[in-house]
Amino acid sequence: MKISSPDIDGKVCNGKHAKHSEDSASTTYGTNTSGGTMTGQCSGLNTTTNGKFSAFAQGVGLIENKNWPTGNYYHSSGVKSNATNSNAKAVADDLTKNLTPEEKTIVAGLLAKTIEGGEVVEMCLSPST
Repeated sequence: MKISSPDIDGKVCNGKHAKHSEDSASTTYGTNTSGGTMTGQCSGLNTTTNGKFSAFAQGVGLIENKNWPTGNYYHSSGVKSNATNSNAKAVADDLTKNLTPEEKTIVAGLLAKTIEGGEVVEMCLSPST
């Protein structure tokens, strides 16, 4: 989505609504959540400036099958898992509540291409006239 639709990229995984109440320091997405400022939870940041779906997907290791469907975060006692399916629910919530009908159509097209080809690909979509 980073290339094909930057507007959509900025509307998914950019909020705080899925942040665990015990996580007060996360400002970036990452797999090494043991340090305290990284989280593996979509829409789990304490700031919205770093939140984008592309940053989430790359940062939390989705390609390596990490942090999906459940994310994790750091608490003073160590790394903790969030609620079951927390990342899947946060992404779905952002897609259904933050996107316009046209943007949802674009995402559906990207997902269909991903499922068909069996791999994630970036593509540019141009509306037909």
